[in-house]
Amino acid sequence: MKAVRFHQHGGPEVLRFEDAPDPQAASGRALVRVRACALNHLDLWQRRGIERIPLPLPHISGSDVAGEVVSTSDGSVPPGTRVMLQPGLRCGECPECQSLRDNHCVRYDVLGFQSDGGYAELISIPIDNLIPIPGNVDFITAAAFPLTFLTAWHMLVTRAGIGAYDTVLVLAGGSGVGQAAIQLARVLGARVFATSAPDKMDRTRALGAEAVFDHYAGDYSKEAKRATGGRGVDIVIEHVGEATWDRSVRALASGGRLVTCGATTGARAAIDLRHLFARQLSLLGSYMGTFAELREAAALLFDGRVRPVVDEVFPLARAADAQRRLEDKAQFGKIVLQVGH
Repeated sequence: MKAVRFHQHGGPEVLRFEDAPDPQAASGRALVRVRACALNHLDLWQRRGIERIPLPLPHISGSDVAGEVVSTSDGSVPPGTRVMLQPGLRCGECPECQSLRDNHCVRYDVLGFQSDGGYAELISIPIDNLIPIPGNVDFITAAAFPLTFLTAWHMLVTRAGIGAYDTVLVLAGGSGVGQAAIQLARVLGARVFATSAPDKMDRTRALGAEAVFDHYAGDYSKEAKRATGGRGVDIVIEHVGEATWDRSVRALASGGRLVTCGATTGARAAIDLRHLFARQLSLLGSYMGTFAELREAAALLFDGRVRPVVDEVFPLARAADAQRRLEDKAQFGKIVLQVGH
């Protein structure tokens, strides 16, 4: 098969479009012909090298995949079935998996991290990770959906316990997680605000944000408080990290919940504990989501209530150009690689 692999860590130039061995059939697994694979920041971190986390080399990245089933070991899914893939990998046997908290699995992994991912014409995946997609959802849209909408659903619903009367501030509304969180929060009945770069504000507002604040200039925590009559917001969706942490905490109303799933600008953050206990704030970590949650979120995609924003589509051979666009923060929404025809 053709695949994009890196044999050493470095810049986009280390990505090679080349021949690679076909994945082999195995018990409990499906072979899927990849039609589209969306990019995530995890792809960039893998390529650069992650401290203290060795990756198998040569490596094929790609966590967000859609395609057609070639075969399954048990014949349970007919060949040609159109599917998107659950990006979380679980053991299925530990207490966490048995209690349907599979994103806490002792051997939890993300597709394309310690395993080969979707920057390839074929991929091997556990049969349980197959989610059939209806005819009204194309492969590009399906590939752009799983990881960011699963993450946003887990943050909003499971961790923050979003309610219809909540106000939500979504950071970086033009990012993958940001555009998913705006749409989900609106569908779930909340009032939504967002931050964005100035040139992306109109598009962020079009997703359903009532007001959009400049992510870089000024103080969006003050703007969020003005927009809520001085109260602040009930939920902040935070995935930027060090550069925004203080403003995100200050944007919260009394009893507010800050949910974080990332630290793209740095991992160190500080907080005045007096504000934490006096204002009864909750600081919540969130990582991926469960199999059941992705199926719940996917129902909204299938009936047309949400739709991932696709920024640009590149052929697989131009994966390096696609990663450069993501690295330059030039995108709005998801960048997708198209595989085959």
